[in-house]
Amino acid sequence: MTVVTLGVHIVDVLARPVESIPAGQDTHLLEQIRITAAGAAAGTAVTLARIGVPVASMGAVGDDELGDFLVMIMERRGVDVTGIVRKGGEQTAASILPIRPDGGRPSFHVPGANLGLSLTDLDRGRVTGARVVHLGGMDVTWGLHDPGFFALLAEAREAGTIITMDLLSNMPDLMQGARSFLPHVDYFLPNEEQALMMSGAADVERAALTLLEEGPGAVLVTLGGEGSLIATASGITRVPALDVPVVDTTGCGDAYCAGFIAGLVDGRDVLAAAGLGTAVAARVAGGLGSDAGLDGAAELRASG
Repeated sequence: MTVVTLGVHIVDVLARPVESIPAGQDTHLLEQIRITAAGAAAGTAVTLARIGVPVASMGAVGDDELGDFLVMIMERRGVDVTGIVRKGGEQTAASILPIRPDGGRPSFHVPGANLGLSLTDLDRGRVTGARVVHLGGMDVTWGLHDPGFFALLAEAREAGTIITMDLLSNMPDLMQGARSFLPHVDYFLPNEEQALMMSGAADVERAALTLLEEGPGAVLVTLGGEGSLIATASGITRVPALDVPVVDTTGCGDAYCAGFIAGLVDGRDVLAAAGLGTAVAARVAGGLGSDAGLDGAAELRASG
């Protein structure tokens, strides 16, 4: 496979627009409810497949109906799912997302089988043989906080594999554990809140530069409607977001990662790859769920 996404797999149940939770047994009628494959590994994998990048995903789901759905929908979208392990007696990770009219997304979440993913669940040959390995959600995959996994990443990088990393949560207690991965990745793609918490910096530019000093070749901080900030050894550059109507921000970070990775696969430089990530994220923001708006998105890669 050209790309392997490795880490968090989640089933999302999304509903919009939700202005409040009904009292008692009341019912609110909505415009739309969807169920999708999501999470920092699964969501990125689905988007990569939709924009024409060969991708395999590796992670853990439960031996339950939600796991059946997640594997089925990812395979239907074109992802190689043979690296996803089923954990008996565990629930597949899932989230319920009531989407506000402005696209905001509070959540109810069960972490499930993601917490049990370990080095023994991984196909080492796929990791070392991929052109790009995307680490999705290393803040919550505690079983991979393992010197043996760091050694595997080093082996892959020595063989020429590019390592990218995104996070899942905005929980301060998890940020420092994820920080230990920074010497082992080439590109780190946190959101603004994650970058600030992980670095302890007072502003996003200082946060990006602080994290850059810990090993990555570039740090790309996503800023929501403000676009993204890219820090490299050459300095800091801001890439503006596209002006599009926002329906739901779920999966925009994963879409940005997918577009960025596709840009790297296509031989673009960091800023051009970030531009492709921005364009793919804008597509996803226009619909409900992490795989929304991607019909015809492969054309974005061909547009330069």
